Amino acid sequence: MFLFRSEEHVARWISQWNQPRGEVLTGDQIWGLASAWYSEDRREPTWRRKTKGEAEEIFQGLGLTSVFWKL
Repeated sequence: MFLFRSEEHVARWISQWNQPRGEVLTGDQIWGLASAWYSEDRREPTWRRKTKGEAEEIFQGLGLTSVFWKL
């Protein structure tokens, strides 16, 4: 994961390092994803892995809709 200040910073880095543009998330999207994904305590006996549908629902809710986020 790389952190950038702006879209211009992303573009400059891509050009400088000759890399393809990957997924770029806002700070709010990162926080939303982390909060949703890790909200349950895995030590609890009732914990279970999220289903494909549940994961895709989280992604959709955060506006993460590109092919990268399709499971």
